[in-house]
Amino acid sequence: MQAYIDAFFALIAAHQSWAGPIIGLLSFGESLLIVGLFVPASVLLPLTGVLIANGSLAFLPVCIWGIAGAIAGDAVSYWLGRAYGQRLLRLDSMKRRRRLMARARLLFHRYGFLAVFMGRFMGALRSLIPGMAGIMRMPQGRFQVANIASGILWFPYLLMPGYLGAKGVNALHEDTAGLIGLLAVLMIVLVLATSIALNRRKRRQAGRENQ
Repeated sequence: MQAYIDAFFALIAAHQSWAGPIIGLLSFGESLLIVGLFVPASVLLPLTGVLIANGSLAFLPVCIWGIAGAIAGDAVSYWLGRAYGQRLLRLDSMKRRRRLMARARLLFHRYGFLAVFMGRFMGALRSLIPGMAGIMRMPQGRFQVANIASGILWFPYLLMPGYLGAKGVNALHEDTAGLIGLLAVLMIVLVLATSIALNRRKRRQAGRENQ
């Protein structure tokens, strides 16, 4: 693992102008069906936050590329699931992960929109739930709302530990106030999206009970 981490940061150091696209590809791979199980973004992205904190990388370009990669990865996973359906579950790589797939299917069946939204923050399930949403024929519009909202939250969320660790919470200056403000806005969006999803689920359940 350390060799991959060293190679990643050596690549960024040698080609800083390409740091955004490189990190975007990392974020894309982390979100891609099955592939995401083998991409160590949860380790590399906090360390990227350290590089942003010490001025080696600019926050905004990295964040834009990272968010775009996360959204694209989930979208491709959804389209793969929708295009190939149950045939995907018969692949050897899927059969070897039956328990994970069963958990992803159960979460999606129970929570739908909320499963897609929160699934991005759930480790190994992150790369499986979007594909399951496609297999289960979730309407594309609802999926993309959950995908985009969670992608906007997820990428800065992974940067924050490294960023704050390098800066020190008590050493934050005025130039980082905007970043902290963005984090606050993202947390508000997370709370609102979760609340909306839960309310919609309750209304659907109430409607089924009244039928």
